[in-house]
Amino acid sequence: MKRIILIISIFTISNLFAQQQHDSILVKEIPTIQSNLLKQQQEIDDLTKKLNSQNYTIVKQGQTISSLKIENKNLNATIDSLSQLIETNKQNIVTNSEELGTKIQDTEKKADSQIAELDSSVEKNRLYWIIATLGTLLLGGLIYWLLGKRITSSKTDVETQIRNTKASLEEESIKLDNKLVEVLETQLKLQQEASKSQPVSSTEKADHSLALKVADEIIRIQKNLSRMDEKTKGLKQLNSSVKRIQDNFASNGYELVDMLGKEYNEGMKATVNFVQDEDFEEGKRVITRIIKPQVNYKGTMIQTAQIEVTEA
Repeated sequence: MKRIILIISIFTISNLFAQQQHDSILVKEIPTIQSNLLKQQQEIDDLTKKLNSQNYTIVKQGQTISSLKIENKNLNATIDSLSQLIETNKQNIVTNSEELGTKIQDTEKKADSQIAELDSSVEKNRLYWIIATLGTLLLGGLIYWLLGKRITSSKTDVETQIRNTKASLEEESIKLDNKLVEVLETQLKLQQEASKSQPVSSTEKADHSLALKVADEIIRIQKNLSRMDEKTKGLKQLNSSVKRIQDNFASNGYELVDMLGKEYNEGMKATVNFVQDEDFEEGKRVITRIIKPQVNYKGTMIQTAQIEVTEA
């Protein structure tokens, strides 16, 4: 009997020792997970700063484009001025030719006896005037053609530069968004692992800060994607990444409420900015922009939407 009691005691002590070792390992891993979370948060902040810098660059590019448009407008004004000057010269040449013809006819009537002697001189003068007229017309036409060609080439170069600049900015923005999506996915996975290793008790309030940040970024990226050309490099990859993170988002119990394009009613729980549009259908109010999305967690709203509604 004593031997049986001794064996049971030894078995109980062994189980307690093994449980203490397992708890010790979990305690040691928690600081590592928290450290990784902090590092990922820093990367998100750095990427946010880069995005702000990229937005500033886009604004500067917009200013440059505006300057190029003004320059193009000035060049068009110069062409119009030169065209008007050429037209004026043409009219002066025609007027001079008519006056010359009249003077020649008067001379022929008044000096019939001197026609033979003056004929050679008159013919030469007429030839000179004709040559001068033709030379002026050819020179004016050549100047007009050269200026028109130069302006057309300049306009084409400006448009090409604008398209190339826009494409370059969009590709750079897609690269940054792809990197941001990767970081957010890593953050969500780390949060899932942390939640599994250290479940939130019923008395503690769940931390949704990361999920809300992910929701805001999804809406921002989707808005940017809707404005880009479908042929933009990296666009399909970013679309797939956004779809993947949305699926991951939903699998964790979060829901992004789709409100864009739907009619607004007074019963909606949202912060609303109303925009007037005279061309809009009378009596109709439609949600045309999502500033912040409505986020639900397991059927309960944890973030109120901030939207823009267009009405007549």
